[in-house]
Amino acid sequence: MVRKKCVAMLLAGGQGSRLGVLTGKLAKPAVPYGGKYRIIDFPLSNCVHSGIDTVGILTQYKPLELNDYIGSGKPWDLDRSSGGVHILPPYQGKKGGDWYKGTANAIYQNLAFIKRYDPEYVVILSGDHIYKMDYAKMIELHRESGAACTISVMEVPLDEASRFGIMRVNSNDVITKFEEKPEKPTSNLASMGIYVFSCDKLEKYLTEDENDKDSSNDFGKNVIPAMLGAGEKLMAYRFSDYWKDVGTVDSLWEANLDLLNPKIHLNLSDPKWKIYSRTSELPPQFISSSAKVENSLITAGCDINGNIDYSIIFENVTVEEGATVEYSVIMPGAVIKKGATVRYSIVAENSVIGENSLVGEEPDYTDANEWGITVIGEGVKVGRDAGIGAKQMIKKEVKDGEKI
Repeated sequence: MVRKKCVAMLLAGGQGSRLGVLTGKLAKPAVPYGGKYRIIDFPLSNCVHSGIDTVGILTQYKPLELNDYIGSGKPWDLDRSSGGVHILPPYQGKKGGDWYKGTANAIYQNLAFIKRYDPEYVVILSGDHIYKMDYAKMIELHRESGAACTISVMEVPLDEASRFGIMRVNSNDVITKFEEKPEKPTSNLASMGIYVFSCDKLEKYLTEDENDKDSSNDFGKNVIPAMLGAGEKLMAYRFSDYWKDVGTVDSLWEANLDLLNPKIHLNLSDPKWKIYSRTSELPPQFISSSAKVENSLITAGCDINGNIDYSIIFENVTVEEGATVEYSVIMPGAVIKKGATVRYSIVAENSVIGENSLVGEEPDYTDANEWGITVIGEGVKVGRDAGIGAKQMIKKEVKDGEKI
């Protein structure tokens, strides 16, 4: 086996329950994004651009569509005879088998895969973030500093800091304190869930964590605090470009519409750092003379006859004459029938919104708790003249004229 300087391990097995019906049939990293991509395209593309050609993808929850999508890894130039992309589900050994119990346990169960390549460094990545990052720069900082672990961080508003693992650092960006989702954060330097480990240190602390019966087997809750407590040197790698955790309906909707915001710079077609995806060859989109499209992204294969404003329209979507789509994300194969209105919503793959139906509502600024993004699940049919209000999660058929 050819030795590799670095191996990447991509955690892609989470259930993604906060995405509701969008992850009812597929793993979170396989959720569509940006008209032609899936969320997992971002860490895979980052690996290739960073010179990392050996990637283990740890799957668990509803992995079938994700596995099919990744295939041999060819779209990301990861179909290699040495290294390449590997799907790593939980498996049964001599001592039995078990589901991945946490992020640390998932990597622990795959130490044998890592050691096949005898790497100096291991990069741990998450499968639910939208961003572009050169991991090679982070690895170089890790090497130069002599750290046991380097954690990618970015500054967040202090009132949001309790959602993240929060770090305090000294003047050299050496981490002096780490708190996982503190109630009263004293710093706004948040972990992005991206780690570079020296391989020997990773194995040591994962093994110790596995032997601790009281551990929840999580990097943020257990492994990182244990390393700090043992006096290991941990470094912070500062990141200031676009990064979005798309683990919730609102954040997924926001991340899609961010592509239309001229103040946010996330160029997915930049030839210097292209985001690769497994997309089929499709005919050009058709936009009729009766259609009106403003500040939206329309993917190939679409048939647009209605009105679209500030929305992301995926491949093979049909919007019939007189239909209106505003501030929404319409995923592959969906049909918006004549006269229907969809606003502030996410419509999942192959769903049908019936004639003259109304889905979603504009924000109600008088009571923010009563408003939110409406989600229509995959393959759901909404009947004609139906009405679906704000903040609804629809997973089964809505009958003609039904109001929800």
